[in-house]
Amino acid sequence: MLEINPVITAEDTIAFNLKKKIEDHTALIGVIGLGYVGLPLAVEKAKVGFTVLGFDINPEKTAKINAGENYIRDVKDEELKELVANKTLSATTDFDRLRECDVIIICVPTPLTATRDPDISYIKASAEEISKCLRAGQLVTLESTTYPGTTQEVVLPMLEKTGLKVGKDFFLAFSPERVDPGNKRFNTKNTSKVVGGVTPYCLEIAYTLYAQTIVHVVPVSSPAAAELTKVFENTYRAINIALVNELMMLCDRMGLDVWEIIEAASTKPFGFHTFYPGPGVGGHCIPIDPFYLTWKAREYDFHTRFIDLAWEINVEVSRYVINKIYRALNDHNKSVKDANILVLGVAYKKDIDDVRESPALAIIEQLLRAGAKISYHDPYVPVIEPHGGCSVRLENTQLTPEQLAASDCVVIITDHSIIDYDFVVEHAQLVVDTRNATKNVKKMREKIYKI
Repeated sequence: MLEINPVITAEDTIAFNLKKKIEDHTALIGVIGLGYVGLPLAVEKAKVGFTVLGFDINPEKTAKINAGENYIRDVKDEELKELVANKTLSATTDFDRLRECDVIIICVPTPLTATRDPDISYIKASAEEISKCLRAGQLVTLESTTYPGTTQEVVLPMLEKTGLKVGKDFFLAFSPERVDPGNKRFNTKNTSKVVGGVTPYCLEIAYTLYAQTIVHVVPVSSPAAAELTKVFENTYRAINIALVNELMMLCDRMGLDVWEIIEAASTKPFGFHTFYPGPGVGGHCIPIDPFYLTWKAREYDFHTRFIDLAWEINVEVSRYVINKIYRALNDHNKSVKDANILVLGVAYKKDIDDVRESPALAIIEQLLRAGAKISYHDPYVPVIEPHGGCSVRLENTQLTPEQLAASDCVVIITDHSIIDYDFVVEHAQLVVDTRNATKNVKKMREKIYKI
């Protein structure tokens, strides 16, 4: 754990008492937003002895939590049940209860508008609710990914309109979430946490909070520095994914196997970080966060060319996959129109149930428009609702020999570990593999078209 130089003394009564409550784990922690970020965070805080009160506008979520029913895969069912039974974790839709909390953590979505501009309406709504209940001796931290300046330019004025003074009466910080759903190695506890406070007191108190449950806490100079850290991390990934996707499309024209190239390059012990191509980018971060940075950059008359180009390539790669399906079917004297296409995996990444911004949805929609008949199998996604890129409702189908054989083409979009790819190739007529999921399949490889 990195350290900061303490500046709070016993004479600074409000700050000192709040810090002590946090250190003693007697502070009541409120978490706004009980989704993929908020619920795991609430559970981690409750596990070390804090009493945690979750807030959400969805009564179904709060009812499930209060009944000890889990709905997030990264949270263990038994841990949630035990914490609820011990009354260390509960949930409510009553935002007036924010006044009871010593610490309030905002974990709400930050999507894009239709024109790819930041939508921070959920942050503003949360800050408005907090301002109605704000009292002396509270710490507010924002974890939602956003553009640099949000904490101090948007949230702070909304809280200070109460007449309370930041760094004296209440404390404000930004600490970006770094959740990676489905990651077996890194979780909320062992993933380093960056934190920036509006004032030195804000930083020290927020640092103390996160140090109770996070192995490494990394203090930075300001909330804006912490905000930019998060969007830079995901922009870095978006650009490198675009680079390897572009390489993939070049390798296709050159008749080379991009997966072989990447595997060989990854043997270099320095100066190379392995990224893999795919059918596009999905999730709540990579397709969205870079646009928070491009939007803010325009305020400074600065054009983020790398980011814009990366977006173009990562969109184009989904069209490339469609073209690959066309070519594969044509090679087998079939047309996309009226073809039975089975999409294998619709979550945005392997071994999770999240379809937000999944490239599978855009690919399904394009195939439907071309006249294909679409079915899908995903062990984690029981139904696709008509939103988020797909215009129709689809229900998960069973992966049987009959279903595979009846499909003119099986398209692997998400490479879930639980799926037997030898079984898939054995019974399928034709397979388009966008993830190299079939790399260990030895038999009948003539059926496989890799991107």
